[in-house]
Amino acid sequence: MIKNQVRKLRKEHQYSQKQLADIVHVSRQTIISIESGRYQPSLDLSFRLARAFNKTIEEVFIYSSK
Repeated sequence: MIKNQVRKLRKEHQYSQKQLADIVHVSRQTIISIESGRYQPSLDLSFRLARAFNKTIEEVFIYSSK
């Protein structure tokens, strides 16, 4: 299972879901789905999200074997 810190990081950077979606070139619905854990982004999108927050992928996405 892969968990993510997208919602937490988005709020820390004071981005709205729409602003973040525009930065990484996806729809607001995609951001909502990622934040809720219903959608696992592609590697490309994962890199774009990490860069939007000036973080590594490992800081945004956390693998859990549970």
